[in-house]
Amino acid sequence: MQLQKRVFLFLGLFFSILVFQNCENSTEHAIKEKISNETTPIWSDEFDYEGLPDSTKWSYDVGDGCPKLCGWGNNELQYYQANSLKNSRVENGLLTIEAHKEDFHNKAFTSARLVSKFKGDWLHGKVEIRAKTASSLGTWSAIWMLPTDNEYGIWPKSGEIDIMEHVGYNPDTIFGTVHTESFNGMIGTQVGDQLFIPDADEAFHNYSVEWTADKIDFFIDDKKYFTFNNENKTFAEYPFDKKFHLIMNLAIGGNWGGRMGIDESLFPQKMQVDYVRVYNLTKKSGDDFLSKK
Repeated sequence: MQLQKRVFLFLGLFFSILVFQNCENSTEHAIKEKISNETTPIWSDEFDYEGLPDSTKWSYDVGDGCPKLCGWGNNELQYYQANSLKNSRVENGLLTIEAHKEDFHNKAFTSARLVSKFKGDWLHGKVEIRAKTASSLGTWSAIWMLPTDNEYGIWPKSGEIDIMEHVGYNPDTIFGTVHTESFNGMIGTQVGDQLFIPDADEAFHNYSVEWTADKIDFFIDDKKYFTFNNENKTFAEYPFDKKFHLIMNLAIGGNWGGRMGIDESLFPQKMQVDYVRVYNLTKKSGDDFLSKK
């Protein structure tokens, strides 16, 4: 009986050592795989000037999406203007994208949609925007990314990364979402999450994604609230191995933004941006992180 107890004690000790070693190895591996963003942006706009948005960094999507994508695919009600200070301007250190209630080209509203395409295009990295959303019923503030070259085909095959979306009828919630061929809003399989931000339309917050070959992490004020993992299947699940560019716009109405109607009495409405910064992401060695403990 004593011999049997000793055998059990020996086996218990042996397996405990194995478990400890496995945990230690896993911890070291996780440390070695830790990702950090570089401290100097590789692309940015601090909006420290006056006038129209910097034309070396931003272009415009113009019109109502017709004839190919009327209502921009979402039955939106605005006409996007280019080079209109009323709709997009930089002043007092902020970019303002402003929507107005006015008839223009058979649309009831005007607004602006800024794009960095061919002027700021990136494959992987950290994209951070400090912004304040619009506030009225019927508004749809959006900061998002689309593929620059659509190498896997038109939407949703080549993907979409929605860094920040906010709709006026749900004013205390921010949404982060990913669309691909397998996961997209047209078939109701889009994936994402949301975070309660009660003052999103009153105060500036930092909205960011950290995008690598393995995953996309979504953050608000440095708090991670959603991760989309690369399951290493096909581009239908993870087409995020190509260059993407940034889009910032304020839409009015639409399938989502206009779901509860529009309060026209509260216009004009504006989304404001303090800065846009894009960083490279680098993997630190395990020793680098262990030495900081």
